Amino acid sequence: MPAVLRPYHPSDQPGLYRVCLRTGEAGGDATHLYRDPDLLGHLYAGPYPLADPGLTFVVTDQQGVGGYVVATADTAGFDAWTEAHWWPGLRERYPERPDPRDGTEDHVLVSQIHRREPADPPPGFPAHLHIDLLPHLQGQGWGRRLVGTLADALRERGVPGLHLGVAARNTGAIAFYERLGMRVDRSHPWGHRMVLPLG
Repeated sequence: MPAVLRPYHPSDQPGLYRVCLRTGEAGGDATHLYRDPDLLGHLYAGPYPLADPGLTFVVTDQQGVGGYVVATADTAGFDAWTEAHWWPGLRERYPERPDPRDGTEDHVLVSQIHRREPADPPPGFPAHLHIDLLPHLQGQGWGRRLVGTLADALRERGVPGLHLGVAARNTGAIAFYERLGMRVDRSHPWGHRMVLPLG
């Protein structure tokens, strides 16, 4: 069947997690880095459809979910919700662990689950997003359509702007975001915070 873009359905969650893992190494496949394939999804995809319904959209084809955008209109409110409803169960499920020194990165994500830094969204850009597409759907306009669909939904809520984080080495994603009109707002050792006005 041809690919379609549609709102998220709860049955899509396994697909979100699969795409998150297969694009989790600066846009490349991160499967080899994690013994638990769900960890990336727990951090970067899973809470969004629950915390802020109506702002998750997927692209599906004959292979299932092949891309998504997840977002929240209110980063501070999202952080409060996840601290109350999302992280406690995961902290119990995933106790902190030392680096096994075998090349895997599970311990890094588990540490992030236990040690959440409060968000500092830039003024005027309270929303944030994560977007991922599998390689076979890239370069066909789906990323632009996902962000456009999300932007329309945020505008309907009166949200003035959104931001996101991107690794400095993910040059393809940075170029894509710049083509959408995003600009770098702040740089960090890990990469850049980019912003997009929605007015």
